[in-house]
Amino acid sequence: MSRSNPRVLSTLERVGGFASAQEVHKLMQREGERIGLTTVYRSLQSLLGEKIVDVLRREDGEAIYRLCGDTHHHHLVCKNCGITVEIEGGAIEKWAKSVAQEQGFRDVGHTAELFGTCADC
Repeated sequence: MSRSNPRVLSTLERVGGFASAQEVHKLMQREGERIGLTTVYRSLQSLLGEKIVDVLRREDGEAIYRLCGDTHHHHLVCKNCGITVEIEGGAIEKWAKSVAQEQGFRDVGHTAELFGTCADC
């Protein structure tokens, strides 16, 4: 059973990129929604479990969320302005599979976020 709140999903859609739970909560409050921060966190975790949103961690460790694309991908994130680009990870996929096989692991998943400074910064 889904524990996600459709208002959280629609707010994240309006953001159009990555946002923290606190940022989603503040936006919802500004729009007149009466919702607790805990409900926003639970909804985002449910959406994550349903593979409706992506999550990555900023360099400071804070989780940020956005709607998923249709295919498995990785992210290139600017450390300065936060702009995020989806990238294909063919080499990463091969490497992860190879390392897992070498170590005798199966059913392995992974995430990869690359951090740098974008051309505009």
